[in-house]
Amino acid sequence: MKKFLSSVAMAVAVAACSPQSVTPESSTSSSEAAAPTMAEIKSGVDYHSLSNPGEMKVTHLDLDLTADFDAKRLKGSVTLTFDKLAADASELVLDTRELDIQSVSANGESLAFTLDEADPELGAALRIQVPDGINQVTVSYQTSPQASGVQWLTPAQTAGKQHPFLFTQAQAVHARSFIPLQDSPQVRVTYTAKIKTPEELLAVMSASNDPDTPRDGEYDFTMPQPIPSYLIALAIGDLQFKAMGERTGVYAEPALLDAAAEEFEDTESMLEVTEQTYGAYSWDRYDLLILPLSFPFGGMENPRLSFITPTVIAGDKSLVSLIAHELAHSWSGNTVTNATWRDLWLNEGFTTYLTYRIMEMVYGHDRYRKEAVLGYQDLTDDVAALPENDEILAIDLRGRNPDDVFSNIPYEKGALFLRELEQKVGRAEFDKFLVNYFQHFAFKSITTDEFVAYLDKTLLADHADKLDKARIQEWIFTPGIPAGAPVPTSDAFELIDQARSHFLAGEVPASSINTQSWTVHEWLYFLNNMPDALTDVQLAALDEAFNLTHSSNNEIAHSWLMIAVKNNYEPAYERLYSYLVSIGRNKLVKPLYQALSQTEEGKAFAKKAFEEAKPGYHPLTVKANEGFVE
Repeated sequence: MKKFLSSVAMAVAVAACSPQSVTPESSTSSSEAAAPTMAEIKSGVDYHSLSNPGEMKVTHLDLDLTADFDAKRLKGSVTLTFDKLAADASELVLDTRELDIQSVSANGESLAFTLDEADPELGAALRIQVPDGINQVTVSYQTSPQASGVQWLTPAQTAGKQHPFLFTQAQAVHARSFIPLQDSPQVRVTYTAKIKTPEELLAVMSASNDPDTPRDGEYDFTMPQPIPSYLIALAIGDLQFKAMGERTGVYAEPALLDAAAEEFEDTESMLEVTEQTYGAYSWDRYDLLILPLSFPFGGMENPRLSFITPTVIAGDKSLVSLIAHELAHSWSGNTVTNATWRDLWLNEGFTTYLTYRIMEMVYGHDRYRKEAVLGYQDLTDDVAALPENDEILAIDLRGRNPDDVFSNIPYEKGALFLRELEQKVGRAEFDKFLVNYFQHFAFKSITTDEFVAYLDKTLLADHADKLDKARIQEWIFTPGIPAGAPVPTSDAFELIDQARSHFLAGEVPASSINTQSWTVHEWLYFLNNMPDALTDVQLAALDEAFNLTHSSNNEIAHSWLMIAVKNNYEPAYERLYSYLVSIGRNKLVKPLYQALSQTEEGKAFAKKAFEEAKPGYHPLTVKANEGFVE
């Protein structure tokens, strides 16, 4: 889900990177060096949950909530059904964050409960004393107006400007800010929900949504498949629906509906080719919800209803790999899920690999190769920038915020590892392995160690002459990119390299570069590989020839504005300011804030933009960027 991918190839990220090269020798450490740290981690232990699923495990939720837009609170109750796994267990422990717990009951009788002192990262444990014979408790509560997983938008902060908007974002550990539950990906639950809203608004959830439901202020939802808590999602707003295919459609504010439906009209085709290659889709419908510009991520794979940023509505389908990515999560992530946040790469690496494959099947090999190159460049940039411990797929996150896991490592390094497996055993054999893998672990949450054990028994056993266990361990448990890893290439980009070189050498003016056939991929490759330092004359020539400052493509604009900040190109600063205050997607704004913070003048500019934008930013965007403007 959520978060970090390449500029176009997997646009779900919260950070964008300029490309750098890296040599395998300098970026790889031995498995022996990493082993002591990894050995200390207990596989399957969720270090980011305070709950006790090993003793009492929640299996189902019944939500009954009212959205109070004036108070900016969700108010109501949740009834939790659970299994008692330990014979002597008498306490159900739930995760919460800044929740006002009003009462706890079972069968109409009050139960004793306590709320621990809050941890700044994990929240507070809610401890409920459960009598013998009880397997269901009801918690009455309300959320805080500052809930980390809920954003309340005023009408002015929406596309339509007439009605307020609410949306939740639960990954990684923010579900506990709007529901008291066992907020761990290893705890899978089914759920029902009754949501009350103002009558003029529509509620949708990561559950069964009826496009024809009457807009009456009361909405009922059912999620029959067990999902982890981070996939529970709610949105409320002035939403309308438009079908894109038999099983696909889009919800959006009226001002965005037609453009979104046209941009993402290939979603049904993506669904069909993915089913043909990787097995049946398990979630009935696949719809999209287009959120306001404050949504902090590119997309979130909430089952049945992916949440999507409007920044990828480019008018030319150039950024639809985001849709392919969120759809791919229906197999890798939603059906087979990481058991802890250490294991995120099992979600995102597999999904990123599938995204490339879906894009190739729908849009052809040339586009696949270009997007793979851009993704690889983002990966090498992160490898160059991150500390070694953060370059490991099975990362050690103990004592850290689980949101720290999101970089290009679980996404692009994970995908590159799978691409190497594919190349060594052949695509047909690897596809067969993936189909079996998705079926074997369907609706389960697994650890890295469980995956390695499964790989040993299947692909490694079947292809012992082509695969090496030590090599697999190196990919998963050591930093950097292993020597000899696949390096994607694109013939189309060789021509871009030539055009850039001739321009930088003064041999060809910008106005003479033939860009007529360029797609967004060529533009990003052209811009992202510019040297850090450009002259005012070069910048002005590029801007005059291609109107880059006013590009309507948010990804191209981002790359150009990064160049402008590095070179203090003042003609772009008016657009830079409006870009920062109008977009809340972390992938697009965080690198700009970070670059601006390198100078006193830039920091002053960033601080002014941040203070204006802050009321409309999601709490996660605020947290990610406030350090740059202090």
